[in-house]
Amino acid sequence: MYKLIVTYILLTVLPMLLLVYISYTQYARSVEQQIGEYMPKFLYQANADIEKRIQELTTLPEILFNSENILGILRRTSYAKRSDLNKDQYTLNSYLARTYINGRNDDVLGVFVVSGNRVFYNSKAGFKESNWTKTIGSYATLDPQPSGKATILLPEEMSLHFESDIPYVFIQKPINDDDNRKNLGTMLIAVDLSFIDNIVRNFETNKRADLWVMNPSGKIIYHTNHELIGTVDEEKTRYPVLNGSFRTSVSGEEAKLVSVNQTSKLGWVLVHSIPLHDLTQRTDLIRNVTVFVFIAIVIAASMIAVLISYNMTRPLKKLSGLMKTVERGDLQVDLKVQSGDEVGTLARSFNSMIATIRELINKNYQIEIRQKEAELYALQSQINPHFMYNTLETIGMAVEEGETEQAVDMVTLLGRMLRFSVSNQSKSVTIAEEVQHVKDYLTIQKFRFEERVHFEIVQVIGDYDLHAFFTPKFILQPIVENAIKYGLESRKALEIHIAVSEEFGAKSGKRDIVIRIRDNGPGIPGDRLNDLEQSLKKISFEGRSSHFGLINVNARIVMMHGTDYGLQLHSIVGKGTEVIIRIPKIRGEEVSHADDKDADRG
Repeated sequence: MYKLIVTYILLTVLPMLLLVYISYTQYARSVEQQIGEYMPKFLYQANADIEKRIQELTTLPEILFNSENILGILRRTSYAKRSDLNKDQYTLNSYLARTYINGRNDDVLGVFVVSGNRVFYNSKAGFKESNWTKTIGSYATLDPQPSGKATILLPEEMSLHFESDIPYVFIQKPINDDDNRKNLGTMLIAVDLSFIDNIVRNFETNKRADLWVMNPSGKIIYHTNHELIGTVDEEKTRYPVLNGSFRTSVSGEEAKLVSVNQTSKLGWVLVHSIPLHDLTQRTDLIRNVTVFVFIAIVIAASMIAVLISYNMTRPLKKLSGLMKTVERGDLQVDLKVQSGDEVGTLARSFNSMIATIRELINKNYQIEIRQKEAELYALQSQINPHFMYNTLETIGMAVEEGETEQAVDMVTLLGRMLRFSVSNQSKSVTIAEEVQHVKDYLTIQKFRFEERVHFEIVQVIGDYDLHAFFTPKFILQPIVENAIKYGLESRKALEIHIAVSEEFGAKSGKRDIVIRIRDNGPGIPGDRLNDLEQSLKKISFEGRSSHFGLINVNARIVMMHGTDYGLQLHSIVGKGTEVIIRIPKIRGEEVSHADDKDADRG
C-alpha cells in the first residue's frame, strides 16, 4: 500500500501541481499580454474622443460671425464717448455669457475676446492674478496666427490661474474677418479638462491605476491625481514607445504596466499605468482556491484509490473503456480475453452482445429502407385513373358533334400527359415540366366544362429557374383534381390560380420553391380541416381517403426531402381553399445522384 501511495503521488499529484503552477504562470503572462495589447487601443479611442472634443471647442469662435451686431463691435476701432465703449462691452459680454457660458458648452470655463485695446470676457470663475486683463491683452496680441489655426496654451504659459483647482487649458484662435481681409482680434477659451474624467471612466475603474495627459514636452495637462497637474513627467524621455505598452520597474516600487498613445494632431500623450499585481489579483484568488480544492481532491482520491485498487484488474479496465466506446455509438469493438475464468466469460458475453446488437441494427435499417421505398413507390403510382375515362368520353362527344379541331387538341394534350407519365422513370422532373403537365390537365378540363372552369398560372421566378430546378413528379395534378371535384359540386364557375415563386423558408433556413394553388370552392369546415392537417403530419401511406391526393403529395415530398417541406392548408368555408407546396431548390445533378443511390439500395 505504501508503494501504491508513493507511486500515485509521483505519477499524479506532482505532475498536477506542476501543471497548476505552469497554468497559473502562463495565465498571468497572458493577462498581462492581453492588457498590453488592448489598452493602447482603448487609449487610442480615448485620445480620439479628447481630440475630437478639443477640435469642437476650437470652432466656437466662428459663432461670432453669426451676429452682425457683434461683428460691428469688433470692427469698430475708436469711440467718441466712453459710454459707447461701455455699451459695446456690455453687449459683447452679455453675448459671450449667453452663447458660450450659459449654453450647452459645459466644458467652457471662460471666454475672452481681445480686439484692439479692448478686452471682452465672461467667466465662471475669477483669476488669482489681479492684473489678468493686462496679461491676456498683451499675450493675445503676440504672434497672431494669420491662417486662423487654433493654439493650445497651458496656464503656466500665460501665468494665469483660476481661483478654483479645476484643470484647464486655453484655446487661442485669431478672429479673421474674411470679408474685409482683416484681423479683428483674438479669442481665448478656457476649457475645463474635467470632461476627460468622463471619457477615461468608461474603461478604467481601478483606483490604483493612474492615467494622465501630457504635451510633447512632458508637461502634465491632466492627471487623475489633480495634484500632479502642471508637473513634468521626467520618465517620458525614457519611454521606449509612444504608442504601445511596456513594463517599468523602479527600485523600491512595484513593477507596473504602462500603456501610451500619442494623438496625431495635438501631439498629446495619453498614459495609463497600473501595478502588475493588480492585473493578476483575481488570478491569485483563483489560484489559492484551486490549490485548496486540489489538495482536498488529492486526499480524497488517494483514499479511494487505495480502497478500490484491491478489486481492479486490467481486463475490467479494458472492458470499461470498450463500453464507453459503445456508448458513443462505435460498435466495432472486440474484447480479446483468452482466460476461462469469470472475466473470460464476461468478455465472451460482451462480444456476443455487441455482435447481436450490430446484427439487429443492420437488419432494422434494411427493413426500414425497404419499407420506405415500398411506400414511396405506392404513393407515387396511385394517381386517379378516372381522369382518363372522363377525357376519352369528352373526346368521343366532340367527335360525334363534329368538333374535330377541339378533339385533335384534346388528343394532343392527352398524349403529352401520357408521355409525361410513362417516359420519365425518375421520381423528379423539372418545375417547367410539372407546370406544363398541370396546364395540359386544366386545359382538358376547360374543354370539358367550358365556362365553368377558369384557371391562371403565374410564374414569379424566371424561365431559367423553371427549367433548372426539379420537383417531385405529380404533385400539382392531384391537388387540382380535388379543387375541381369539390368546387364544381357547389359552384357554377370555378376559378383556379396557380403561382410559382421563390421564398425564404423559416424551417429550412434556405430559399425554397413555393407553389400556391388557390380556388374559390366551398372551403373546408374547421373540424375537417383539423383532421386533414393531422393526416398530413403522418408520413406513412395509409390508403385512399376523400383527400387522398393531398395526403399522397405531402407524404412523397416529406419522404423525399424531410419534414421541413410539404403542404400547408388555408381554407375559409364559403370562400375557398389555398394549398401551399414548399419544396427545396434542387438541380439536375442532385436529382441524378439521389436516383443513383436509390438504384444501388434497390
